[in-house]
Amino acid sequence: MSGISQNVVYASLAIAGIIGLASIVDLIVGAPFGGQTLFDIMFLISAGITGYLGFDCIKDAR
Repeated sequence: MSGISQNVVYASLAIAGIIGLASIVDLIVGAPFGGQTLFDIMFLISAGITGYLGFDCIKDAR
């Protein structure tokens, strides 16, 4: 995998992690997204899927 493609995958992993963490904080505190549970669950699912796909892409590139 070329350098720029690898950087894009790492960036998507980082952003998925940040969104997942923010969703967990929102479930507990209700701060970043206004405490809407349905959106938090959807964000957690999408962050998990994005994280899995990024990890699988990096694993396949090696």
